[in-house]
Amino acid sequence: MAIKLPSEADDWIGTWHEQLNDNEDFERAASGWGVEFNGAFLFEIQPDNAYDGEPLYFFVDLIDGKCTRARQIDTPTSENFGFRYYGPATHWKHLIRGDVNAAEGRRKEKFELDGDIQKVLQYSEAIQVMTENARYIDTKFEY
Repeated sequence: MAIKLPSEADDWIGTWHEQLNDNEDFERAASGWGVEFNGAFLFEIQPDNAYDGEPLYFFVDLIDGKCTRARQIDTPTSENFGFRYYGPATHWKHLIRGDVNAAEGRRKEKFELDGDIQKVLQYSEAIQVMTENARYIDTKFEY
């Protein structure tokens, strides 16, 4: 059964959390991520002309190949994160459906990234596997 975004955002992020921790490719590629640096991500879905609701914030804490916490938060200041990946809702729909990957989305200026770009490049396979995992969630967009 499809999980609806944004109304079932808590269920969606919980499912993604479980999938990341069940993914051996992610565990291998992300080995060392978040060790001696803040590897937590804030993913921000921003309103646009297709989605006029409130921004959605997902906090995902990643340490050494594991997702230790993942939850929806109310404000971007609710958690301490080292990386922020954000963009309009329409682009998130394309990312989650697998029409675009995280790196391509950033190169084509569909998304912005705040944080240590060298770390992201060093762990680009982990970032790729992590975002690809989202497309395996049966998601119904309510926008």
